[in-house]
Amino acid sequence: MTAQERDEILELVRKYHQENAAERPFEPGVTPILPSGAVLDEEDRVALVEAALDMRIAAGRSSKTFEREFARFLGLRKAHLTNSGSSANLLAVSTLTSPRLGEMRLKPGDEVVTAAAGFPTTVNPIVQNGLVPVFVDVELGTYNTTVQRVAEAIGPRTRAIILAHTLGNPFEVAEMAQLAADHDLFLIEDNCDAVGSTYQGRVTGGFGDMATVSFYPAHHITTGEGGCVLTNNLQLALIIESFRDWGRDCWCEPGESDTCHKRFGYQLGTLPAGYDHKYTFSHVGYNLKSTDIQAALGVSQLRHLPEFIRRRRENWQRLRDQIGEQPWLLLPEATKDSDPSWFGFIMTIQPDAPFERADLVSFLENRKIGTRLLFAGNLTRHPAYQDVEYRVGGGDLANSDVITERTLWVGVYPGLTTQMIDYIAESVHDFFAARGLR
Repeated sequence: MTAQERDEILELVRKYHQENAAERPFEPGVTPILPSGAVLDEEDRVALVEAALDMRIAAGRSSKTFEREFARFLGLRKAHLTNSGSSANLLAVSTLTSPRLGEMRLKPGDEVVTAAAGFPTTVNPIVQNGLVPVFVDVELGTYNTTVQRVAEAIGPRTRAIILAHTLGNPFEVAEMAQLAADHDLFLIEDNCDAVGSTYQGRVTGGFGDMATVSFYPAHHITTGEGGCVLTNNLQLALIIESFRDWGRDCWCEPGESDTCHKRFGYQLGTLPAGYDHKYTFSHVGYNLKSTDIQAALGVSQLRHLPEFIRRRRENWQRLRDQIGEQPWLLLPEATKDSDPSWFGFIMTIQPDAPFERADLVSFLENRKIGTRLLFAGNLTRHPAYQDVEYRVGGGDLANSDVITERTLWVGVYPGLTTQMIDYIAESVHDFFAARGLR
């Protein structure tokens, strides 16, 4: 294919996008208002097609470009692209079990403190690695746990903390990092819902030993499926890469050989001296890599990230201002000293409200306003965890139960227009008016 033919194809792709991706006028009650979704333009479509034309079907140059640029955005040294945010969490927790960490490594039966209210794949890697989750409750309003709760949950076998910044709202991450350091614990920030959020003027993701991110279409930017593990610790970075890439000891890029100039100069384990380093394995790992086609989309999406963050904040604030104070709703609040890059707008039905969550959900859904629960609510109440060994620390899980029974959220993602945001607020007020509650 000539350069001219290639340019002609990509120009046709742009034309196709312009003809097929035009936004239709918003029609209240008819046009769906999604709680989350990808926002894609013609350059994103071109990036995907261009990578496909080059048949970059495995990890390659776009993957490296994305890792470098995304790490720079978060102010971190190393980023490792994965096939999902859930895999990113699995890699982060698995990394802490590496023999290369010596006495610091986590062993079966060691404990990891985490929040009971959240998404399961923040917790599942703890269980999958033979570790014991210690569940702590969260605060209503911010929907994050506190340093005090985590401190009270630490026991003799506690070795790590993994917490998500709930719906983009940072937990007290600077203080949590200090708590971890004081107790010789690892801290993993699940930053999947919070890309661009700041705490004390610093971007979240850089406070702990590692951070994880998701690029599923619901998140701040997308690669379709995809995720990332980031760290400033070069030792941890090598272990992350090993676990991601089959568990191999070698760090050569795909298609490369002898980067270390010692390919046949190692003697590891009980292998014969000189065994090919490309086929020497130091961890019981996985293949959790992404592809260059996905990464090419990610590189293109990075151009939008500052604007996406701005629009998320604006949409959240507009919705907060228009709904106003309501006696029947507990509305969200940002953690002190934070500036969230909001994932959604969360509301909890007050205990004395003359209606149930299901009533408000049904009303909004009937108006084509998509709603979601705060993910799993109290994870300990789900069938999956009935036979899992865990401990509850720092008190009971009363607020997590409230979330399970009375909490919902609606979207603020950049695909929502001001008309849509206004209609959500109007619909909340209409719900109360219909019940004579105004």
